Amino acid sequence: MSGKKTSLITVQDTPITVMRIDREDFICLTDMAKARTDASRAADVIKNWLRSRTTLEFLGTWEVMYNPAFKVVEFDHFKTEAGLHTFTLSAREWIEKTNAIGMYVQSGRYGGTYAHKDIAFEFGSSISPVFKLYLLKEYQRLKDEENDRLKLEWDAKRFLSKSNYLIHTDAVKNYILPKADYNSSMEWLAYFRLNTIQTRGSFASILTRSSSRSILSRTNFST
Repeated sequence: MSGKKTSLITVQDTPITVMRIDREDFICLTDMAKARTDASRAADVIKNWLRSRTTLEFLGTWEVMYNPAFKVVEFDHFKTEAGLHTFTLSAREWIEKTNAIGMYVQSGRYGGTYAHKDIAFEFGSSISPVFKLYLLKEYQRLKDEENDRLKLEWDAKRFLSKSNYLIHTDAVKNYILPKADYNSSMEWLAYFRLNTIQTRGSFASILTRSSSRSILSRTNFST
């Protein structure tokens, strides 16, 4: 997996890592499980959740919807055994046996079991309905903040681009055009076209701004 970006949200005093991978958000189930128990037993909470037939049906349906390489035969095998007293299933085993993409296990920094946000929200229900509601709220807050930041960055770039364009065209209008000899060559027109492309403006708009339409009408382009 490439293009990882990590964020942190706090749900009922529990810090939870959100990992953005290839434009999709994965939420740390290990962090979420700590809201129910201590860190040493977080993996057991996830295993118990995976043992449920309802959970496996949800995971299997999600994979069928979004994962063309999902191994349905292996999924059916797990679903048949789900609910039995002897049945156990870890996240790593689920991923390796079924080729699932909705969950992944990471070691090292930010280590733990991660799940796509759709799956993580379902896991939140197993902790408590109240926890899930707060999780949804904090996740939406994170997305709103990211969108606001992106909008601010876009507005800033647009402002700078517009300012540079105005400075450039005003300079051409006030200092270059008055000194040009329009009847002797077309160099000024080439200059206009080249620099308009560089500033990402339109050729027609720069001519309008500099009042050059009248100049064009008087210029003899055959020379």
